[in-house]
Amino acid sequence: MGAPRPTVQSSRGLVAKPDHVRRMPYAEAMFGTTTRRTRYIVDGHLTPAPQDVSITEALTFAERTPGGTALCLFPRATGQEIAELAAAWHLHPLLAEDLRDAGQRPKLERYGDVLFVVVRAAHYIDASEDVKLSEFHVLVRPGTIAVVCQDGRWIDGSDAADLPENTVDTVARGDETLLDDPRLLMLGPEAVLYRLLGAIVDGYDPVLRGLTVDREEIESQVFGGDTAAAERIYHLSREVIELQHASSSLADIIASLRAGFDRHSTPTPLQTYVQDVADHLARVSTRVAELREALSQILNVNGTLVAQRQNEDMKKISGWAAILFAPTLIGAIYGMNFDVMPELHWALGYPLALGAMAALGGTLYAVFKLKKWM
Repeated sequence: MGAPRPTVQSSRGLVAKPDHVRRMPYAEAMFGTTTRRTRYIVDGHLTPAPQDVSITEALTFAERTPGGTALCLFPRATGQEIAELAAAWHLHPLLAEDLRDAGQRPKLERYGDVLFVVVRAAHYIDASEDVKLSEFHVLVRPGTIAVVCQDGRWIDGSDAADLPENTVDTVARGDETLLDDPRLLMLGPEAVLYRLLGAIVDGYDPVLRGLTVDREEIESQVFGGDTAAAERIYHLSREVIELQHASSSLADIIASLRAGFDRHSTPTPLQTYVQDVADHLARVSTRVAELREALSQILNVNGTLVAQRQNEDMKKISGWAAILFAPTLIGAIYGMNFDVMPELHWALGYPLALGAMAALGGTLYAVFKLKKWM
């Protein structure tokens, strides 16, 4: 048995590193042209970085420029880029391993002066009624922030590598951009992190709208007697649970950030902004919980309606079985042909037997019809 895995301090306490995790999809691409985008923020305004600037050069800029921030975006990080980032930032080996591994749970960890955050954005695919999550790894240190798109997708689900070269801050939701508040961005790389978290929370709203529309369609299906409704309810419930896990984990991360405001002397404007993001996320979490509860209720109603339809079917089957049993009983009795049965020798015995069968069957049908069994 090997030595125990070391632990690090996270937003959920002490956690052990897993022995087996899914490797980053792009880690195999060790060579080729980099897709990394680097931008400088000076006095709250974006400025272009020199072409092919290295990560070390970006760090040097941040250290030597008062009020300057370097932003590095990795749309599709290669193993070579992660190794370069780890070397330039002198990252802890466990942190470097996390950057190479996709499928991390949302969390917040601190390694010395480096803050590591894993968050998941969400976007909705209406055609398949699927909620797709995009995983982001964010590293923050004094004067510098790095954003790694683990799935190769941006917040809105688009290909992160296709973001306009000169506007890496595009959120692709209307005219809103990630870096459009100079007064906030003057406060350092933490402001970029908080703006990113705010954009991710904003992205949950269209997902909820899509899920709400599907819930309304399912309600119509259920009360319309569609037998395929149960499968659709279950599928949509799974997607809502995925969104709930993402939003609740982000709430834990934001709570951990807020808990460290005093210790890290976070400026008041940033505290106010994070409070606004937390309030928005609380409303999102409430809507997600309500949507999950509504789907659970719809599933129960669907089960009740299915049971009612089955009960109605059983009533009809039982009624017809009773109606058919009456002539069968009379026929069986007179089919025994005992000599002591006087009706066998009557001239009207046969028509009377048929009449009795019809009368009894008709009477039962009328009774069942009156009881709404037929």
